[in-house]
Amino acid sequence: MSFLQRLTRKQPRDQLRPLWHAVVGTSREREWYADCGVADTVEGRFDMIALVLALTMLRMEDSPALAPKTGPLTELFVADMDRQLRDGGVGDLMVGKKIGRMMEALGGRIGVLRENLTGSDAALAVILKRNVTLADEDKKPFALAVRARALHDRLTGLTDAQVLAGEIGA
Repeated sequence: MSFLQRLTRKQPRDQLRPLWHAVVGTSREREWYADCGVADTVEGRFDMIALVLALTMLRMEDSPALAPKTGPLTELFVADMDRQLRDGGVGDLMVGKKIGRMMEALGGRIGVLRENLTGSDAALAVILKRNVTLADEDKKPFALAVRARALHDRLTGLTDAQVLAGEIGA
């Protein structure tokens, strides 16, 4: 394969860009912040991307066709976070460490959600209160849990093609 062919060949993660953009778009929906009390800060926005991505990846794990695509989707997450950190002025020496912490956070969210999505909304609210930066920690975790479960249920009802197309929002 020539150099030019390698440059123009479609990468496995290219087909996941619509899904990645939908994850980011869904995480920015006003309701997460206004109705569910997520802090509209850098930390809160990262927490929402991690939550929506974790729910999406859990849905993908349930599909034999989509499960292998979780790796390339994670690569898109890492590339975007790397760019955001660098644009925000984080130096080269710290980017890797920060990305490592972000990956740990994402992995932790996936694990805790995998174990607790079958429980009650109240139990899920307790978990989300520990894992999401909230502006109002007393009143809003339950609303966040209800909305997160609704997104999980929506993802579960989508076809694989709809997930790949990024049709994950409400």
